[in-house]
Parts: sequence; structure tokens; C-alpha cells
Amino acid sequence: MTKRRSFSDKFKATVALEALRGDRTAPEIAAKHKVHSTQVTTWKRQAIDGLTGVFSDKVRRKRCFSL
Repeated sequence: MTKRRSFSDKFKATVALEALRGDRTAPEIAAKHKVHSTQVTTWKRQAIDGLTGVFSDKVRRKRCFSL
């Protein structure tokens, strides 16, 4: 039985950002990074979904900067 690979958050972000740029297709990006194209699409979707949290939490960010 093959052991599952785990990927760092930094690696996932790199692949997702590359997919978001739109310069290459998901299969091209997947081949470059040796992952499945479905995984590239999933990480891209997760990145898009997570972007709203970056801009919506103004109160918490304001508190962090005032410390």
C-alpha cells in the first residue's frame, strides 16, 4: 500500500497562486509540481474561498496592529 503524501501550506499556496494567475492550465501546473490536476483545482477553489476572510476581519486586524 502506498503512503499518502502531505504537502505544506506554503506549497499549496504556491500551486494555488499559480493556478489563479491563469498563465497555465491545471494539468500543466499539476505536471510541473507532480500532483493531480484535481488537487490543483481544489487548492485553487480553497484559496478563492479563503480570500474573503483576508478582507472581512477588519476589527481583528486593527487590534493586532495596535498592540
